[in-house]
Amino acid sequence: MTLSPPVAATRPHRFSAHGVTIDDPWAWLKDANYPDVSDPEVLAYLEAENAYFEAVMAPHQPLIDRLYEEMKARIKEDESSVPQKDGDWLYWTAFETGGQYRKWWRKPVAGGPDELLLDEPALAEGKEYFRLGAFAVSNDATKLAYAIDDNGSERFTIYVKDLATGDLLPDTIPGMLSDIVWTADDTGFLYGLANKEWRTDNARLHRLGTDPAEDVELYHEDDEGYRVAVAETSDRRWIVIGTGDHVTSEVRLLPATDPLAKPILVAPRQPGREYDVETHGDTLFIHTNDVDPMWRLVTAPITAPGEWTELIAPDRHFYMTGVECYRDFFVVEGRRDGLDQVAIHRYDAPTVAEPIAFPEASYAAGLGDNPEYDMTVLRIGYESMVTPGTVYDYDVATRELTILKVQEIPSGYDGDRYRTERLHIAARDGTQVPVSIVYPADFPKDGSRPLFLYAYGAYGHAIPPGFSTGRLSLLDRGFAYAIAHIRGGDDLGQQWYHDGKLAKRTNTFTDFVDVARGLIEQRWTSEGRIAIAGRSAGGELMGAVVNSDPELWGAVIADVPFVDVLNTMMDDSLPLTPGEWPEWGNPITDPAAFQLIRSYSPYDNVRAQDYPPLFISGGLNDPRVTYWEPAKWAAKLRATKTDDNVLLLKTNMGAGHGGKSGRFESLREAAEEHAFVLWQLGVEG
Repeated sequence: MTLSPPVAATRPHRFSAHGVTIDDPWAWLKDANYPDVSDPEVLAYLEAENAYFEAVMAPHQPLIDRLYEEMKARIKEDESSVPQKDGDWLYWTAFETGGQYRKWWRKPVAGGPDELLLDEPALAEGKEYFRLGAFAVSNDATKLAYAIDDNGSERFTIYVKDLATGDLLPDTIPGMLSDIVWTADDTGFLYGLANKEWRTDNARLHRLGTDPAEDVELYHEDDEGYRVAVAETSDRRWIVIGTGDHVTSEVRLLPATDPLAKPILVAPRQPGREYDVETHGDTLFIHTNDVDPMWRLVTAPITAPGEWTELIAPDRHFYMTGVECYRDFFVVEGRRDGLDQVAIHRYDAPTVAEPIAFPEASYAAGLGDNPEYDMTVLRIGYESMVTPGTVYDYDVATRELTILKVQEIPSGYDGDRYRTERLHIAARDGTQVPVSIVYPADFPKDGSRPLFLYAYGAYGHAIPPGFSTGRLSLLDRGFAYAIAHIRGGDDLGQQWYHDGKLAKRTNTFTDFVDVARGLIEQRWTSEGRIAIAGRSAGGELMGAVVNSDPELWGAVIADVPFVDVLNTMMDDSLPLTPGEWPEWGNPITDPAAFQLIRSYSPYDNVRAQDYPPLFISGGLNDPRVTYWEPAKWAAKLRATKTDDNVLLLKTNMGAGHGGKSGRFESLREAAEEHAFVLWQLGVEG
C-alpha cells in the first residue's frame, strides 16, 4: 500500500489522580467547545482520516457494491407491518419501493379509506440524518404527538398534528428526550426535557395551546446519576414516572385523569433494588429483584403500595424479565436457562404458567404490539438464526399460534442450507459460556474456514439468537457466524450481568477470548481466521481483546467504540458519566475503581505490538460515545503499533451513535464492513 495514513499531532497534556500521573498527548482531539465541534484542526484530522478511508477502500468498491446489492435484494422494498387494532382503528407502517423511511397508516375497523398519519420520507427529505422518536396517538384518536431528531444528537423536537385536518398545531417543544404519554382527557401530555448535560431529570405536563415555557414540572430528579422516564400502565388508568440508574429504581403513579394530583410513591429507592409496576384493578403488580437477581413478582394494594406480597417466587432456572397485565390474564416474559419464554398466567391461578410452545430448540421470541387492555389474542414476534422474522397471533383460550406473516426475502432464502447450534464453552474460571452459532450445511469443522464472532457484554443487555439477512452474505461465502453470550449481558440472568461489571468487568473480555479459543479447539476455525465485531460497549470489548490477544483476530470491526474509558469516567461534565458509575465504578472518588479501569481501558493500554487489521467508526454528533474516543484510539494505535496492517477510521460527520439513518444507507455501511472482513481474511468476494 502506497497510501500514507494521517498522523495526528501530539501535544503535551497530563493529569494526576490517586497519586498517578497520566500523559494523554491526543487529548486535544476533544474540541474544547463540545458539543459544538468547530476546531479546524480537529475537523481537519477527522476529514483526513475519512479521505484515507475512502482511498483505501476505493479498490474494493466493486465488492462493496456487490454486497450492498445482495443485502438490498433480501429486503422487501414495499414492506409493511401486520395491522393491529387499537380502539376503533387498525394501525400499521409501510415502506414504499425505494423508500428509506416508513409511512404510518391507519383505517377504521368498521371500514373506510386508509389514512396517512405520518410521512417519514417527506419529513426526512433533504436531511442527512433523520430519526423518529416518540410516537403517540391521543386516546380519542384525533391527535398525534411525535418527536424528531435530524442530526443524530438525540435531542428531539416534539410536534403535534391534528389528524382530522392534517395540520400541525402550534405546540412545538425542542430538546425533548423521553416518551410521550397523553392525559386521559387528551388536553395535554407528559414528556421529559434533556438538560444541558443531556440528562432527562424531569417529567413535565404540557397543555395543548399553551406556551411550553409554562409547562408544569411534575417531578424533578436531583441525583445527577438518575434518569427520569414517563410511561403508562396497560389499562391506561395510570401514568408512570420512573427514575433510576443502572442498579436502582423508583416509581411514582399519577391518575391519567388528574396528572396534577399528588403522585403515589410505590416504594422509596433502595440502593441495588430495581422494580417496575403494572396494575390490574386496584392491585399493583410489581416486578422486582429485591431478594434475588432472577427477579420475582409481588403484589400490593394501590392504597398501600409498599406492602408487598409475593405472588411468583424467584426460580434459579427462570430469569423473569417483565410482566404485562391484561384484563383477563397477565403475561410473564423471561428466559429459562437462557432461552426466551412467554407464559400466560390467570388471575385466579397466578402461579400456574402456561408457556407458549415454539417450534425450534433455539430462538428469540417475545410479545409484540398489544395495545389494548382487553386482549384475547396476543401478537407475538419470533425468529431464530435460521428462521426469518415471524409474526404470530396467539389465541389465549385455545393456545394456538397462527402465522400472520413471515419475513419475505425477495432474492430467495432456503433455510435448509444452514444449520444452527447452541454450544457451551468453558471460560478460564470454569464457567460455561453459551454460544449461538449458524453455519452453512456443508461447513467442514476442520479449522479451515473463517468465522465471524460477535458480542456485546455490558449493561445487562442480552444478544438474542435472531435472524439477519445481512449475515447471509458471510454464510454464503463459507463463514460460520457466532454470538458469544458473555458475562456482562443478562443472557442467563441478572447475576450473569453482575459477574461482568464493576470489579468483575474483565470477565467479559476473558470470556470472549476463551470462547474464541474454544471454537478454535473444536475446529470451527483457526487462529487469525476470526473476524470480530462489537458496537459501543461492545467496541470497548474489541479494544480490550486486541490489546490482550491480538494474534487471534484476522479482522476487527469496532463501531462507535467506548475505548477511552478512564478519561470519560473521570469527566463528570460529560452527559452520561455520572449515570455510568454504577456500571463501571467512579474513578474520581474510588482509587480501586481508578486502578481497575486504568488496567483495562483500551486506549490506556495500547502498546508497542502487532495489532490485527482494524475498521473503526465514530459519529461526530454521538452523545453516547463521543467522537474523540475512536479518534484518539486510532491516533494512538497508529503511533504505537509495530505492524503494517491496515487501520481505518471513519467518522460520520452528520450522524450519531446509530450511524447513518435510512434502511439503505445503513446497509451500505454494513457492506463496507463486510467487504473489509472479506478482504482481510482473503475470502473470495
